[in-house]
Amino acid sequence: MATRDVAPNGARGLERSGPTRVLLIEDDDGDALLVEELLLDGGAPVELDRVRTLAEAKEALPGAACVLLDLGLPDTHELGGLRWLQENVPAVAVVVLTGLADQDLGEEAVRVGAQDYLVKGQVDGNALVRVIRYAVERERSDELQRQLRDAEIFAEENRRLERGLLPSPLVADDAPRVSARYTPGGRRLLLGGDFYDVIETPDGWVHAVVGDVCGHGADEAALGVSMRVAWRTMVLSDRPATEVLTVVDQVFRHERFKPHLFTTLCMISIDPSRTKARMHLVGHPPPLLLTPEGVRELSAPVRSPVGVGERDTWPSGEITLGERWTLFMYTDGLIDGRVGTERRRLDVDGLVRLVESAAGAGLRDGRLLDEVVSRVRELNGEDLDDDMCVVSLRWPARESG
Repeated sequence: MATRDVAPNGARGLERSGPTRVLLIEDDDGDALLVEELLLDGGAPVELDRVRTLAEAKEALPGAACVLLDLGLPDTHELGGLRWLQENVPAVAVVVLTGLADQDLGEEAVRVGAQDYLVKGQVDGNALVRVIRYAVERERSDELQRQLRDAEIFAEENRRLERGLLPSPLVADDAPRVSARYTPGGRRLLLGGDFYDVIETPDGWVHAVVGDVCGHGADEAALGVSMRVAWRTMVLSDRPATEVLTVVDQVFRHERFKPHLFTTLCMISIDPSRTKARMHLVGHPPPLLLTPEGVRELSAPVRSPVGVGERDTWPSGEITLGERWTLFMYTDGLIDGRVGTERRRLDVDGLVRLVESAAGAGLRDGRLLDEVVSRVRELNGEDLDDDMCVVSLRWPARESG
């Protein structure tokens, strides 16, 4: 049977926007003709297409809103065709056609997932049109409910990842003041693989880390969570920084889902005097140091990222902080944005100027971070493509800001 529009002029249709495409899977020519006549009698603007087997239906399904499915097809057995349709085209409404002796099977089909069932020879045109209409609408309603459930699951997963990636710092009142901001890259809802953490250990040292798992999405975020938790666990166990990083590297290599993935990170350990620190740069951009004398980029030996290179070699550099300072740690999403219509990127020099301007206006802590992030976005002309995490640690923490 060729595709036909079986709606007469002036008939009330299933869809306000045009004919509804219905695929009839029926191997009996007489039953197929009866369905066509019933649709004509019911006055439905239906674009009816007919195939004889499930195999033929697989090519005809695209664009169909409803399937009228005979349970006695030559290439399926009982509910086999229905189950195939549910697994492969779940958004298409299915109405099962049964013989008089198969009513129990029709009821079972509804329990399995069909929107309705019809007994051949016991339905008129109006009833058939109503069944198709309601089947299509119920399937659309079910699909909206599925999308809503997926959105709720998505949101909960996002919150769970956020809690894992962006923890509450474990510091005492007399530790450096910690502020942080995280922004996912544009056009993405899930967090990426950026993470941070700040911990003060019983000996008075304050340890901070900022990291960036390459890539975006739930898998990368989960990797970031596992690395942050491993880092925190080792630091709380009072292990040396080199051992901490070795274990983080081991966890990453074991957990990563692709062999080429890597992570960059910066770890800073501030001594109890709050005037000096030790820094490990693992393929990561160095942080900025803000002092009364100005803003400058820190430096230390840089090794390859986590997951690349030797597993137990972690060079470090000593840093003089002074009496009053702010450390500005970040992931490279902050400096990869473009500057207006120019092709060049913001880069570290541009970031230094933005931080100098914000600090010169008296902004500190969260307000400093907010201003810098806002200016970076403004210069880029839109949301940044990459995820971005920024953390500031300010000393003395007792100063207001």
